[in-house]
Amino acid sequence: MSQTALSTRTQDWPQQVKRPGNHDWERTATNWLRDLLPARYAGYATLTRSPVLLARHAQLQVQHEMRAVRVALETGRAQLPSLGVTEGVIETSIRMYAAELQQLSRLARAIRVVAEALAAGAGAARAR
Repeated sequence: MSQTALSTRTQDWPQQVKRPGNHDWERTATNWLRDLLPARYAGYATLTRSPVLLARHAQLQVQHEMRAVRVALETGRAQLPSLGVTEGVIETSIRMYAAELQQLSRLARAIRVVAEALAAGAGAARAR
């Protein structure tokens, strides 16, 4: 792995998750990922028992959230005036959505590095 890739992975790693190799790191990863999903998903044992599947679902969930925010950004100025939303509120909402998109992008990178680590661990376990 290149130094740049390693640096990016370190930078993107979520603080709430222990690093691979540390005791109980997969549990902290699973808890973090589960907290990112809507509460109704906590009842699906298939997700909670498979960290790799949970990570995949979290990636999909964030991708969909990003799409929704992009639509809100792209259509806000055109659609909100007809709903009676004032120009000041429209501009505030545009800034809010832009900030949310940045936050979701950071979150997507964090999920990706955790997912890669979980998959690598699962692959190593299968190889044994």
